[in-house]
Amino acid sequence: MKHVVNMSWTDKVAFEAEIDGHKLTIDASEEVGGSNLGPRPKKLMLSALAGCTGIDVIMILAKMKVYPDTFNVIVEGELTEEHPKKYSKMKVVYQFSGKDLPMEKIKKAVNLSETRYCGVSASYREAMDLKSEIKIVD
Repeated sequence: MKHVVNMSWTDKVAFEAEIDGHKLTIDASEEVGGSNLGPRPKKLMLSALAGCTGIDVIMILAKMKVYPDTFNVIVEGELTEEHPKKYSKMKVVYQFSGKDLPMEKIKKAVNLSETRYCGVSASYREAMDLKSEIKIVD
């Protein structure tokens, strides 16, 4: 299987793609010559990881009949100082709230996503240090 994304230059340094029927615009900030029409490309890497693992975890938990009240995936990326500025490490925080959440099932769902299902985390793990943490909040 092969995925292809075609980004079309639209304005100054902005580009637009249509992905799965959805338009996505990326751009740079005004300080560096962009028009701030969309997110920056590197931050989309964080979103890709959060979305990939988040979808996995919530689907796995549903199969286990675990339904949190809220679920957030927070991804922190640490950039290098030198060019090309790239992520040297990322941390994924899985944040849940709900009554009587079974921690063992949550840990299992997160582990399955991280080690078996999420292709984004598998790709990133080969390129950088990737850690995670599970938090239950009230």
